[in-house]
Amino acid sequence: MRKTLGQRRYLTNFEPHRLPHLFTDVLVLGSGLGGLRAALEAADRCDVLVVTKDAIDQATTSYAQGGIAVATSPEDNPDSHAEDTLNVACGLGHEAVIRDVVHQAPQHIRQLREWGVEFDQHGDGLAIGREGGHSHARIVHAHGDATGRELMRVLVERARRHPRIRIFEGCFAIDLLSHDGQVVGIVTFHPKYGHQMFWATTVVLATGGLGRTYRETTNPPIATGDGLTMAFRAGATLRDLEMVQFHPTTLYVAGAARALITEAVRGEGAYLLNRAGERFMPQYDPQGELAPRDVVSRAISAEMKRERAPCVYLDVRHFPAGHFAERFPTIDRLCRDFDLDPQHDLIPVRPTAHYSIGGVRVDTQGQTDLPGLLACGEAACTGLHGANRLASNSLLEGLIYGQRAGQLAAERAEANGRRDRPHAISHLLPQSPRTELDLNDVAHSLQSVMSRNVAIERSADRLRETIEIIEFWGRYVMDKVFDEPSAWETQNMLTIALCIAMAAATRCESRGVHCRTDFPQTDPQWQCHIDLRRSDDGVQTSTAPIGEPGQA
Repeated sequence: MRKTLGQRRYLTNFEPHRLPHLFTDVLVLGSGLGGLRAALEAADRCDVLVVTKDAIDQATTSYAQGGIAVATSPEDNPDSHAEDTLNVACGLGHEAVIRDVVHQAPQHIRQLREWGVEFDQHGDGLAIGREGGHSHARIVHAHGDATGRELMRVLVERARRHPRIRIFEGCFAIDLLSHDGQVVGIVTFHPKYGHQMFWATTVVLATGGLGRTYRETTNPPIATGDGLTMAFRAGATLRDLEMVQFHPTTLYVAGAARALITEAVRGEGAYLLNRAGERFMPQYDPQGELAPRDVVSRAISAEMKRERAPCVYLDVRHFPAGHFAERFPTIDRLCRDFDLDPQHDLIPVRPTAHYSIGGVRVDTQGQTDLPGLLACGEAACTGLHGANRLASNSLLEGLIYGQRAGQLAAERAEANGRRDRPHAISHLLPQSPRTELDLNDVAHSLQSVMSRNVAIERSADRLRETIEIIEFWGRYVMDKVFDEPSAWETQNMLTIALCIAMAAATRCESRGVHCRTDFPQTDPQWQCHIDLRRSDDGVQTSTAPIGEPGQA
């Protein structure tokens, strides 16, 4: 599998003279906060095409509940926000990046308000909440627990109105096209138009995360790691993929999908109880329920294991009457859909795969190590989060790096001009002699093995087993050319799962969200990044020091 991965550059066969072509200045893949912010920035100076594999408003951003972290109160300041971010990053955060981002936060919030985002108000100012790992209340939010939806409402509206932005929905980006070491476009599939080739001066990768690699996740169905694997096959560096953050509290109802219950609920004063009805978080961390996410997730996992229970419970029964429904209307409706009344009932919760801290390595402007390819949002690894993302820093990162990527993409378009004819790039893979597997079964089995072996706790033997299993499936899946999105998603999930497992096997310590039961301590020798790249010999892993700003 590792060698198969290294040899496989493209997933689909294509010949330019047989396919339709479209030319633009900037091509944005993904329609979440980072992608739309990049598109809006670039479109002030050049033509932009936004490609998204589902409806434009179905990006992961739409599911974000908590809000955006920004120091606004008189008691707070950006330096305090930076210190909290550095502490939670567990030694892998880039200090210069962190301080730069948190100091930029207020001006981006002002711009969103000018654009029409309706943040919740308290008196004459913004209402702010508190979440785990933060030393102050600094989370601005919208409609209680619907911040993501409100952001998407405004950004989608602006993108649809912009005369220089064109949006292709329901269009699957299969692979990045490269020529002479530079990314020059993508090959896509649309159910109506079939395969197409899109050409651009710059491609901005804003495709989100990889949560669907796990059986239980807060992510929407589109989060299958497509953008990360496209970049990997094109030769970009993937960094710190072992750092997969599990959200401590998702609603647990057997047979139902895991729905996020924002950390802001605990910020409002909710307690976590075990099956015996006891508060347990103070035994694990002095900050109790407001400890960082990695600490809370491991504590819940330990209580579930100790009690042999499928979940623990979130208790908001002590909230004033009506307060929970008013502050968290979306979650209140969700609970009531399952006949749970938060004012009188405990809410069953458990940790679930939530956020990819690692991603495509980028510099402070969103530039990857491939000319012509930028990345932002969850698909990028900027150095902001380190080994454990501080709550509500992700939307902030998407805003700032989306704006920067859009600005750089526009500059590249102005400097290089639009290409008006295709490059001579083609790909034909001979038919494989090996038998075919049931891809649906492979995808579900992959999600199960990742959830068993590469979740909150990992160990060398389980990681080795996972790698061996994925390699076996890969011999029968990665050697074939398929013609449907679900098959490409399965190939992408196998690729990214192997990269996660290999990175986790490489890091022989516990740090942040990466917990090795066979290496339970944090080791100063591993205060470094784990990088992965494709080669003809397979997936190559290497280490890199905590970088300087401006370096990819």
